[in-house]
Amino acid sequence: MDYIIYFAITIGILVFIHEFGHFAAAKLSGMRADVFAIGFGKRLFGYNKKSGFSFGELPKDFDGEGHTDYRLSLLPLGGYVKIAGMVDESMDTSFVEKEPQPYEFRAKPLWAKVFVITAGVFMNLMLAWIIFWGANFFQGKPITPTTTLAYVEDGSPASLAGFVTGDKIISVNGKKVYNWEDLRAEIFINTLGENIYVNVLRAGAEQKLLVQRKLIPDDETQAMFLIPEGVKPAIGEVVKDSPAEKSGIKAGDILLSVNGITLYSAKQTTEIISANAEKELQLVVQRDKKEINLSVTPGTDAKIGVAIGPVFMGETKMRTYGAFESVYYGWKDIEKMTALTFSMIGKVFTGDVEFKKAFGGPIKIAQIAAKSADSGISSFLYFLALLSLSLAILNILPFPVLDGGHLVMILIESAIKREIPIKIKMAIQNTGLVLLLLLMAFIIYNDILSL
Repeated sequence: MDYIIYFAITIGILVFIHEFGHFAAAKLSGMRADVFAIGFGKRLFGYNKKSGFSFGELPKDFDGEGHTDYRLSLLPLGGYVKIAGMVDESMDTSFVEKEPQPYEFRAKPLWAKVFVITAGVFMNLMLAWIIFWGANFFQGKPITPTTTLAYVEDGSPASLAGFVTGDKIISVNGKKVYNWEDLRAEIFINTLGENIYVNVLRAGAEQKLLVQRKLIPDDETQAMFLIPEGVKPAIGEVVKDSPAEKSGIKAGDILLSVNGITLYSAKQTTEIISANAEKELQLVVQRDKKEINLSVTPGTDAKIGVAIGPVFMGETKMRTYGAFESVYYGWKDIEKMTALTFSMIGKVFTGDVEFKKAFGGPIKIAQIAAKSADSGISSFLYFLALLSLSLAILNILPFPVLDGGHLVMILIESAIKREIPIKIKMAIQNTGLVLLLLLMAFIIYNDILSL
């Protein structure tokens, strides 16, 4: 239910912002907007000034006389604004047999048509920019000033890649890294799908490692690859009546050592506990900045009844920006994410990145929206900004049905000085719609497989 609610909120915001851009631009350009719909297909309910609020479909011969019908439709996977005199997602061509009217899209000059078609993309871009600006201004960016590895487990992917405890990472693919955020971006985002060369400082000498992509986890939240100095395992949850609860372990405790072994990760901690079923373990935990000694005995299932996750105890700085600086860095965030998006699309076509790892549909959006909302409003807004930017990029692509496809046809008509025949327009629209639906079905299929 959480997934459904957050998916509805996320898509609702993005679709409204996008379609409001088209709607406002049409009104400003003197065009009639007959329908403002959230969702596709059958009209569930809506409101217009002529007939008021009503449920179900409007009569087929209904004439709003220039008043917009604001409606919610059955399929909540998008939305549209039906502008008079334009072939769009509604596939309505009833206006073709009539003379162009001054309030119709087809009767307007090129600049007005381009303005209306690109307004939705512009609004999604502005939403992303505003959120990035707010994130930079109100929150800033966390900087973890270290690239040194605290611990590399024997047999782990990091160990197989050639890393050892104490390595200080200097560069990735020749690009210098000065903090953990730079390092993560280079390993998990900017080089996605590629093998990487990592320069490390080890025992005072520089060494170069070739790291195979297959050793790097696709999702760092599920499997930590590199552990920075300052990371410790911490108790996230304690099961009621478990050995942990009986021994006095509490949520929020930071695990420092067990049986004298210094702890660095949840995996290491779990392996030690699992190897000592029904044997008493001596724990040192940190609670409220004080070290506490505890003893706990795992049950016959070799568990003590806790959820363990990483917590960073090292130095973290917040890089803050002024109001005008935030405008600049907000735009730089957009440039960076846009370049990354096109790089990702290119890697999908070249086969360097699997399609299912690069694209997500409604199910994946719902999952990430729920997780980001659970992490706080700032995380949810940041995810919303990324999704809004992705929607802007997707819509401006020159593909039939999308805004970019409409824009191409408008420019062609301007170049040839006449309107493209309606049959050709409809054929292009229908072909594009079928391909888009097939693509969406494939994405949803991959979403289901990844559950």
